[in-house]
Amino acid sequence: MMKSLLKSVMIIVVVVYIGVDAAFFTIAKPVGDWVGRRRILDGLRSWRVSLRPYPTLVLFIVPIVVLEPLKPFAAYLIVTGHFKVAVTVFAVGEIVKLVVLERLLAISRDKLMLIPVFCSTYQKFCQTRKWLESTETWQAARRWSRPAHDAVRRHAMNLKASLKPFSAALSLR
Repeated sequence: MMKSLLKSVMIIVVVVYIGVDAAFFTIAKPVGDWVGRRRILDGLRSWRVSLRPYPTLVLFIVPIVVLEPLKPFAAYLIVTGHFKVAVTVFAVGEIVKLVVLERLLAISRDKLMLIPVFCSTYQKFCQTRKWLESTETWQAARRWSRPAHDAVRRHAMNLKASLKPFSAALSLR
C-alpha cells in the first residue's frame, strides 16, 4: 500500500515537473533559437562540438546543477512573503536553464545519445512529455494561453515599432 502511494506521488511530481518545463519551453525555444543565431557564440560552439560524449554530458549537467536549486529557493521566497521576487527568480531561472539545455542538446544530441543512460532517460522524458501534451488538460491550457500569447506578441511588435524612430535616430549619430 505504501509503495503504491509513494509511486503515485512520484508520478505526480514527475508530471508536474515536466509540465512546468514544457510550459516554459514554449518561451525558451524562440529565445534559444535567437541565441543560436548569434555569431558571438561561434567560438564556444566549436569548442562544444569538439568534446567527446562524456565531457559533453558533464557540460549538459552543469546548468541543471546550477539552476535547478532556484525552484526550491523560489518556493522559500513565496513562503516568506516575497511573491514577486519568487516568480521572477523562478521564471528567469527556468527560462535560462531551458535555453542553455536546448542549445546544448541541439548541438550535441548525437553525442549524448551515444551514452546509454542518457539515451534511455531522454526517450522516457520525450514519451512522458508527448503523453502530457496529449492530455485534455494540456490541450485546454494551450487553448487558454493562445490569446495571452497573441497579446504579448502584439504588444512586443507595437513596442518594437514605436522604438524604431529612436533606434534610427541613434544610428545616425
